Amino acid sequence: MSEQSSEQPAREGMDFDVVIVGAGPAGLSAAIRLKQLADKADQELSVVVLEKGSEVGAHILSGAVIDPVGLNKLIPDWKEKGAPVTTEVTRDKFLYLGKSGDLTLPNFTMPPLMNNHGNYIVSLGALCQWLGEQAMELGVEVYPGFAASEILFNDDGSVAGVATGDMGIGRDGKPKDSYTPGMELRGKYTLFSEGVRGSLSKELIAKFKLDHGCEPQKYGIGLKELWEVKPEHHQPGLVQHSFGWPLNNSTGGGSFLYHFDKNLVAVGFVLHLNYSNPYLSPYDEFQRFKTHPSIRDVFDGGKRISYGARAISEGGWQSLPKLTFPGGALLGCAAGMVNVPRIKGSHNAMFSGIAAAEATFAALGAGRSGDELIDYETEVREGDIAADLRPVRNAKPLWSKFGTLAGIMLGGIDMWANTIIPKIGFGFTLKHKKADFTTLKLAKASKKIDYPKPDGVLTFDKLTSVSFSATNHEEDQPVHLTLSDPNIPVFDNLPKYAEPAQRYCPAGVYEIVEDDKGNPRFQINAQNCVHCKTCDIKDPAQNITWVCPEGGGGPNYSGM
Repeated sequence: MSEQSSEQPAREGMDFDVVIVGAGPAGLSAAIRLKQLADKADQELSVVVLEKGSEVGAHILSGAVIDPVGLNKLIPDWKEKGAPVTTEVTRDKFLYLGKSGDLTLPNFTMPPLMNNHGNYIVSLGALCQWLGEQAMELGVEVYPGFAASEILFNDDGSVAGVATGDMGIGRDGKPKDSYTPGMELRGKYTLFSEGVRGSLSKELIAKFKLDHGCEPQKYGIGLKELWEVKPEHHQPGLVQHSFGWPLNNSTGGGSFLYHFDKNLVAVGFVLHLNYSNPYLSPYDEFQRFKTHPSIRDVFDGGKRISYGARAISEGGWQSLPKLTFPGGALLGCAAGMVNVPRIKGSHNAMFSGIAAAEATFAALGAGRSGDELIDYETEVREGDIAADLRPVRNAKPLWSKFGTLAGIMLGGIDMWANTIIPKIGFGFTLKHKKADFTTLKLAKASKKIDYPKPDGVLTFDKLTSVSFSATNHEEDQPVHLTLSDPNIPVFDNLPKYAEPAQRYCPAGVYEIVEDDKGNPRFQINAQNCVHCKTCDIKDPAQNITWVCPEGGGGPNYSGM
């Protein structure tokens, strides 16, 4: 625990049976299943969910085409209860994009697991809002606007809960007149469902060496815009995935268009963060993608509604860390449960929440607390999540090793083998080997990329896009993007890599500016941060650490 100044009020504390960090699909599923089990057993159970966004769903960003299997298991009558899951997929389309044309790939060549029949196009943020309502109806305490910023430990080293961040701290680190101390929330078990590269999850993985013996986690950055298009351009239920241009064969990534609801199209671009050219800008590649002749007509006469960006875990089966530690567990994307070829993770997040809740409830019923939830680990390694992730385990490493064209073809063959011979396939599991922050080439050995100027109609600059994310932070607060060594950006990253933070950040947070003597200075515009975590992942010196800003800060996504 942090030390409290004798002149500041002490933190208050609250005790619960279970504390859950993060109101995403995993955390809310865990909360709901815990209360379902308690109600069925006619037992009292106190469960609290902390959410750093201003409201549930404010920080949720996903494509999203969901497989409803997790929702079916959690709330079988979700349709009758009015879940915002209404646009069923009617057509799958796969395109390979060249610079000026496209090639449609036949659906029959795709492994069956790639089929989206029976899936739904949704706003995952809206679904999480609905799940939050279901949780509260069951008696779960849900606290949006409260960022868990510190892990609490018992004397024996087990996790005891979390503390929320202090409010009203100025940029100079001193309390303002509005200062309010954080609160300690202690639980018999604490479940961490912070999403990809969660700040506390990162600490837990390091402290308990949860990643020992597994492959390094791999990541992508996903960028997304929501558009309202003209009715004649709208094809409800169409799921279109593409790869190729504007990326070259050695740079992994892909793109999507999802038509849903009333004249809405979600357009997204995913770029693997193991790219090598430091001059590459994921944001600008996304803008270029929209200008492709096979893509741009969809948006003609349309209106952009929202923008956002978020890191995506891509390591898959072989990168899953150990999930449990004394006093708690990692859930969902905090552990990296995304199925990369399917571009889906919410169903596994929900499965993990359900499994964690069942293991936790059984442990509490046995009078236990503060130990490891071994049954949860077993269920993930042997149950539904394993059945989803194991067959696609080689898709990402094949793509990374052989490039887009050969990698996708070989990945498809491997997935077919795993379909024909379940749990075995070709019998091998490939390694990822390199962490994404190690893959940049030196600037002097790389080709500069000349990105076209935005037209303000179809393509936009970063700062305009940030305004469409409704991002807001209290400006007079400590910068939540901390540098281990403030000299590295200018004296190391700039000469070696042309300081890539200027380009990999999708929100214009990082800049190299010159002082009045012409000397370069690294500037952090923290108020622009959309909490994507890319800087924490891709910085070649691992010098940037993302920590939680004041609760409620960040994007306020609508319909995303």
